[in-house]
Amino acid sequence: MPSRHTLRLLPILMLLFTLMVLSGFAAHRVARQLGLADLQTTGLHRLDLYTASLEREIGKYAFLPGTLGLERDVLALLGKNDDGSLAPRVNAYLEQLNERAGTLSIYVIDTAGRVVASSNWRRADSFIGEDLAFRPYFREAMDSGSGRFFGIGTTRGEPGYYLASTLANDSQTVGIAVIKVSLEQLEKSWSTVEAPAMVSDENGVVILGSVADWKFTTLRTLDETTRSAFDQTQQYNRRALKPLGLNEISELEHGARLVSIAKEAPEMASVYPVTGRFLAQSRPLPGTPWTLTVLSHLKQVDDTALTRSALAVLATALLFMFGMNINERRRRLKDRLAAREALQHAHDELELKVAERTVDLSAANLLLTDEISERIRAERTLRAAQDELVQAGKLAAIGQMSTGIAHELNQPLAALRTLSGNCVRFLERGDLATTRSNLERIAQLVDRMGLINSQLRTFARKSSGELQPVSLQRALDNTLALLEPRLTEAHAEIQRQCAEPGPVALCDINRLEQVLINLIGNALDAMHGQPAPCIEISCESAGRQARLTVRDFGPGLDEEAISHLFEPFFTTKEAGVGLGLGLTISAGIIRDFGGTLKGANHPSGGAIFTLELELSKLSDEATGHE
Repeated sequence: MPSRHTLRLLPILMLLFTLMVLSGFAAHRVARQLGLADLQTTGLHRLDLYTASLEREIGKYAFLPGTLGLERDVLALLGKNDDGSLAPRVNAYLEQLNERAGTLSIYVIDTAGRVVASSNWRRADSFIGEDLAFRPYFREAMDSGSGRFFGIGTTRGEPGYYLASTLANDSQTVGIAVIKVSLEQLEKSWSTVEAPAMVSDENGVVILGSVADWKFTTLRTLDETTRSAFDQTQQYNRRALKPLGLNEISELEHGARLVSIAKEAPEMASVYPVTGRFLAQSRPLPGTPWTLTVLSHLKQVDDTALTRSALAVLATALLFMFGMNINERRRRLKDRLAAREALQHAHDELELKVAERTVDLSAANLLLTDEISERIRAERTLRAAQDELVQAGKLAAIGQMSTGIAHELNQPLAALRTLSGNCVRFLERGDLATTRSNLERIAQLVDRMGLINSQLRTFARKSSGELQPVSLQRALDNTLALLEPRLTEAHAEIQRQCAEPGPVALCDINRLEQVLINLIGNALDAMHGQPAPCIEISCESAGRQARLTVRDFGPGLDEEAISHLFEPFFTTKEAGVGLGLGLTISAGIIRDFGGTLKGANHPSGGAIFTLELELSKLSDEATGHE
């Protein structure tokens, strides 16, 4: 069956677990929403940049088809006024213009849709003589004066953007000028930015993209009517248009969507992820039926949300433990006050019983045996109460040092979080030397935290009460280590005058450390407010005694304090700061060891407490005593 202590802890642990889960969930949700908002802002900025770059690239060539109408030879050729020399001159002119403009091809079509001159007239697959009346840009230009079209060439299979404009002679349309522009350079510039982008036509076919594998895929399923129209216009030269695999997860504000792209084949090398979950933001391109879409990967948002969720869980656990610690301190204080009242009540009852026993000597003689038994029981009760006060004093000392100890542990914990995060990044970069250095620093921080925890555990355990040889140097080292946060906060200087290896006394190290903590703590309290307090500590052997002194540089002790120094509940501190039991308990501990504890004023100022204990046989052998 589970113990009573386990049953009492179970609801607390369940409450802690519930709070950690709720705080982690809330932090993850808030961080993810904030991350998505930031990502949407960044995506809108990227949409502006991509739109501007595409309009700028197309705008460089928008005027070019119309300029061919300024060439008389071109108009004469289209006007059927060719004497046999016009076609070669126009072909040469278009060839030079194509090279200087950096376009894919430039050609002229008559009103019947036949190509009469082309920049690629020297090639075996020249456009001259082809019938392009079926092309949408030809029909659109004949109807409205200009046409634009993206498609794959039927002769060479090159994708490009077609700009068409009518050519007129005396207000009569005599032909169409067509410029074919490559957008490959624009796609290459898009492939080096932080997030992928693509342009889709009115049918959902990706015609431009920063990822090569996405080009000429579809964002939605094409119906038979659309595929038949593609076969008639040969817009994509009968190329198979496979689905991209983009699936919509949910819709967000301002037209943004959460989408996913499945990984159906090995991913190509890219500066950004091309599969997974994305934030998709789209915008129609002015003057075209196209749609520009920017995809921002959600990995960074998810990683940030997980990190903040973990921090929220850790903070919740720390705050809960801090609250439990405060509650435990209050409970301990209540127990100490109850113990004080119990001691006073026992003391009063004992005095009353003694007074009653002295009234009648004859009755006292008859009940002598019972009186002795009662005194033994009372003494045992007092001894047990003293032991509990000793343990309560330890826990109270730990409570006073808890803030400093928490600070000592928080610094290594923060360093461990930073170093472990850096190890992951350095491992990804292959920097094993820096990773090894970080791991060594992590090991040192763990050893430091283990030492602090070991010292606290050793000090907090309940003493067995057995007397053993104890090095005063070692006990003093442990005490100063426990008081280090408080000494550092007070900017106190410790002056030790102890020769190595120092005396070895017969006592209990755990209780001795408690006495030293009380004496050094009282010394710090006596010098409260001083800018640079100093404490002198010395230990030496004096005959068959081990002597240790603690001196402060405070105002010293007045006559009343000296006369009542070791009485219970007497204190010179402010109300609520102490119970006046520290020196009483300390004197009782030293007395149980067979030693003495005295307090006095130092001739040079301040108070000095002298602790004398019996030397152990180890010290006798080291000093040559028989």
